[in-house]
Amino acid sequence: MRVVLAAALLLAAVASAWAQSPLVAQVRVWATRYHEEPTRIDKLRADLDEAIRADPHVDNLIALAQVCFIWGDIRARTSADKLSAYEQGREAARRAMELAPRNVLAHFWYATNTGRWGQTKGVVRSLFLLSTVKQEIATVFELDPRFPPGYSLAGNVYSEVPEMLGGNLDRAEQMFRNGLMLEPKFTGMRVGLAKTLIKKGRLAEARKELEAVLAERAPANLADWTLKDSVHAREILASMSGKP
Repeated sequence: MRVVLAAALLLAAVASAWAQSPLVAQVRVWATRYHEEPTRIDKLRADLDEAIRADPHVDNLIALAQVCFIWGDIRARTSADKLSAYEQGREAARRAMELAPRNVLAHFWYATNTGRWGQTKGVVRSLFLLSTVKQEIATVFELDPRFPPGYSLAGNVYSEVPEMLGGNLDRAEQMFRNGLMLEPKFTGMRVGLAKTLIKKGRLAEARKELEAVLAERAPANLADWTLKDSVHAREILASMSGKP
């Protein structure tokens, strides 16, 4: 499962719900600027891992879950490293959910790390996690139906999961479009929409979405746009070269 995938994520909106503890405040800044100094994510992961041993506060746990996701996407060099990061993030989010069952960020990062762990492990070998991810998506929407990252997460799940296992391209497209109505500059979500349109055979529409990603001058998350979304958009456009 490719879960947000461009996790996924509208991190600026996610960060806005956090309290201003020192490490959490740093994550708020670097979640949208990690492209400037990617090694900063290494230190934040290590510092947060140490911090939760002494102070397992909900905000620290959620911050660690987010940083682990970013680290797995950006800094990990092997599948084993990725799996370790996503599992650490998943566990941190699980603990946050136990402490704050109605915290939308805890549920979102639990689902996002779980989904990415499953994608890295392989769909067939991680089918047992699919029901968990879907349940967490439902919880996210129950807690906040206007939470844009939730739509990105849901769209990617419906797009990437085989139809026989609950995937649905029409539902995926609708999720992406609903999310983009809430946050038009969420470029990771626009890439997800383009990939779904390609699967549906609507190449001209997909190109338009990918070109919009590359033309975006004020993305919701500049770091994601720089290191992930614009890169993916160019790669997909190149693969479509010569196709009608």
